[in-house]
Amino acid sequence: MSKTNRQSDISKNNRHVKKYMTVHMGIDTSYDVGVRDFSILKTNVQIYYVNGLVDDLTVGELTKVLVTINDNEPDTNSAYKVIKNRLNNLQVETIQSMDEAVDQILSGLIVVFIDGHDDAFVVDLRSYPGRQPEEPDTERVIRGARDGYTENIVLNTALTRRRVRDERLRNEMMKVGERSKTDVCISYLQDVADDGLVKLAKDKIKSIEIDGIPMADKTVEEFIVAQKWNAFPLVRYTERPDIAAQHLFQGHVVVLVDTSPSIIILPTTFLDHMEHAEEYRQSPAVGTLMRLIRFMAMLSSIFLLPLWFLFVKEPHLLPAALSFIGPNEEGNIPIIVQIILAIVGMQFLRMAAIHTPTALATAMGLIAAVLIGDIAVDVGMFSPEVILYVAISTIGSYVTPSYELSVANKFIEMFLLLMTAIFGSIGFIVGFTVSILYLTHIKALETPYLWPFIPFDAKALMQIMFRIPIPYTNVRPTIVNPKNVYSQPVKKKHKISK
Repeated sequence: MSKTNRQSDISKNNRHVKKYMTVHMGIDTSYDVGVRDFSILKTNVQIYYVNGLVDDLTVGELTKVLVTINDNEPDTNSAYKVIKNRLNNLQVETIQSMDEAVDQILSGLIVVFIDGHDDAFVVDLRSYPGRQPEEPDTERVIRGARDGYTENIVLNTALTRRRVRDERLRNEMMKVGERSKTDVCISYLQDVADDGLVKLAKDKIKSIEIDGIPMADKTVEEFIVAQKWNAFPLVRYTERPDIAAQHLFQGHVVVLVDTSPSIIILPTTFLDHMEHAEEYRQSPAVGTLMRLIRFMAMLSSIFLLPLWFLFVKEPHLLPAALSFIGPNEEGNIPIIVQIILAIVGMQFLRMAAIHTPTALATAMGLIAAVLIGDIAVDVGMFSPEVILYVAISTIGSYVTPSYELSVANKFIEMFLLLMTAIFGSIGFIVGFTVSILYLTHIKALETPYLWPFIPFDAKALMQIMFRIPIPYTNVRPTIVNPKNVYSQPVKKKHKISK
């Protein structure tokens, strides 16, 4: 990443330091950039900070300790050594560059300059504004932890560390954005994650050249996977620390971006987006049933409407027992137009629900269901069966755990509908084949998107389709190339000496 010309060594004269800070940080212009001047043992000391990003109480206690040096140790000659000893915070570092000092101050740390010395102390007293951990709205469980990631990256790494108390867990911090200098953390297990995967992720992030990333994780994702116009999600998002920890144990790499409550899991496949924490909070039998029902719901959100429309268009394909499928009357509008209008209408409702205040969401749902739906059927605009199958398809998309995947599946559904409307059964078969070939062509960080279907891995497919009991899942997924294949310690038999 390119640097500006402000990079320079720290001056031994604090007057030059203050002049530099006035030019580059707007001292006396930006109200939130603060500086405190002290005279400690006849030596000028300056402390720089940003209001709102530091813990005011701790900074107050620190300045109080520094000021009392004049009263407690008046005969000491070396102010530098005394101040260094009094900075008893857990994280204190020494820096020699003004450029680095500015970056640290803007990140929420305080920097202490001592006149006569060409280095400065950086003290971590960050206290970012934000909320406390709470259960994510999009990943709720009946049983399980209720904590979730927040917009504070320091708190998020702590939530992960709480579940992965392994000395081999690595949290490497980097900064992205020439102006925003957003903290981005890469987390992985050193003895499990593939070195090539870790290096690839770090190189992708280091190569990001942009002013800032106000959209946080989404911007980082687009630089990492180069998604372009592909609608399918190539990374997995989660706001649950337990899911992140589980993927770390499997050998995945986790990327945390400051100001975002969602973390990125690398690499990911199509079926990874179908997993949900609730399956692991229930017994294996119940978890398997839930998983199979979820797969059925996802498939119905893609293929139910195109199949029904195919049978309506070519009723001779239906067996006699299913001859009742299809509208009894043609209606005033062609069926394909009804389906498209209904799908677009459901997307209207989805977007309206996002932007509608919670207190009004119920009223909006009643208006949509009772007034719009019922009247549209009565006036002959929609066939009742169209409403039925569109509703089932929409519910199936809501059952899909990944919001990004559920939206992307709509593209395949619309493509199959249009191919079926134009070419009939041949169009449906060709559309299905093209969709599979397209998904096969997709790769997320060199990972086949349809694994374990393509390439086929029977054992991995069984673990995805069925919720295998935890004691029997002792092998990590091969798709991430883990260094340590076994996820549980291999028991060694010790001979008993007589």
